[in-house]
Amino acid sequence: MNKLSKFNLLSSRFRGFYPVVIDIETSGFNSKYNAILEISLITLKMNNGWLEKNEMLHFHILPFNGSHISKDALAFNGININTSLRGAITENKALKIIFSKISQDIKKNRCKKAVIVAHNASFDHSFIMEAIKRTKMENYNPFHSFVTFDTASMSGLILGQTVLAKSCHAMGISFDNNQAHSALYDTNRTAELFCKLVNKWKEIGGWPPKFLF
Repeated sequence: MNKLSKFNLLSSRFRGFYPVVIDIETSGFNSKYNAILEISLITLKMNNGWLEKNEMLHFHILPFNGSHISKDALAFNGININTSLRGAITENKALKIIFSKISQDIKKNRCKKAVIVAHNASFDHSFIMEAIKRTKMENYNPFHSFVTFDTASMSGLILGQTVLAKSCHAMGISFDNNQAHSALYDTNRTAELFCKLVNKWKEIGGWPPKFLF
């Protein structure tokens, strides 16, 4: 493999980190006391050096025992936690499935650690980390403990926008506000945005860095 072709690998693009796009819906804003109610994630892949969406996982989550449920939060995200039609599972079961999948992909792509990609990533990261503590799954956690890739910050730098819908529109990505605040929909749009931002940087000559040659 020559020096240039190695930059087409996912492991080379992010210094050995494996990016995973995540969006969650919650029962409030406090990661210690409010519950994750829905989680969706999309893995990524390289196609001849261009970043693309790969596979998706999506789960509805049962609130953990003792969690605080905000009526305002439920009104905002439209989740009815009392219906069996959600097919909700425990956060422990969801995390086991997610961590198993990501760990396999990290090895497959010769990466070292997964990194959460999200819009306003500190929010999603804090809830995931609290869920890991709550379920005592620290030894199985594939995610970096503090590094995230935040598409809000990236969009602010590149597009002058920080709202997901406006950032998508600026990049020519369709966005339906009626479907927003669903983890499934928002993850898909965030993944599309992240790929386009990363690929645009390559397209204009910012990757690979010229000083490496």
